[in-house]
Amino acid sequence: MKKFEYFDVTADIGFYAYGKNINEAFENAGLAIFNIISNTDNIGKSKSIDFEITSEDEVSLLYDYLEELLFYHEIEFMLFSDFNVNIEKTDKQYFLKAKITGEEINWDKHERNCEIKAITFHKMAVCQNDIVKLRTIVDL
Repeated sequence: MKKFEYFDVTADIGFYAYGKNINEAFENAGLAIFNIISNTDNIGKSKSIDFEITSEDEVSLLYDYLEELLFYHEIEFMLFSDFNVNIEKTDKQYFLKAKITGEEINWDKHERNCEIKAITFHKMAVCQNDIVKLRTIVDL
């Protein structure tokens, strides 16, 4: 099974992220985001960051998670290549715990691809059947 794939959107880029379960799909969405920014094969694993998010539904949780990834990318000046996600659902909300691992940006080492300006809610979706499929569009 593919981890992710991109689709064309005018002036933006979209991707589908896949997983056997929602945790794996969210992990692959993180990988898709950072492959837009740089080649994740060249990103080491020297520093980890843990964070938690609570959201009212799966789509909001996906949006909040991807926003948090961009926040740490920009604030910590890091690229990430390893994502560990655990999502739990309660009666009224979704709770996500994540550990993301990467290293400080070094443009002499890392490929510079596209800058992501923002995550959008436009056409964002979480579909759960035999596999989980996430759809996201990011603003470049």
